[in-house]
Amino acid sequence: MLTLHYYVKEKEEQPPFIHDLRRIGEKAGIVFDDDKTIIVEAISQFNIRARYDDYKRQFYKLCTKEYSSEWIEKIKEIRIWIKMML
Repeated sequence: MLTLHYYVKEKEEQPPFIHDLRRIGEKAGIVFDDDKTIIVEAISQFNIRARYDDYKRQFYKLCTKEYSSEWIEKIKEIRIWIKMML
């Protein structure tokens, strides 16, 4: 995600090895409002759920076409917002 690119640009070093995109963004100086915090924290959870089998099964059931379309749009919005800061 662009949070990682923003971190590298601002800090000129590799981001920490954590899955929490909000924490990485905040360490780079990104200030998230409440709505963006909720979205970025959810995106971080998608990564965790996709990696571990028990979460993966639950996540697969959750990801209907409507759910996926909604989150794709939210991710695009966050991407555009962060890209504007680069």
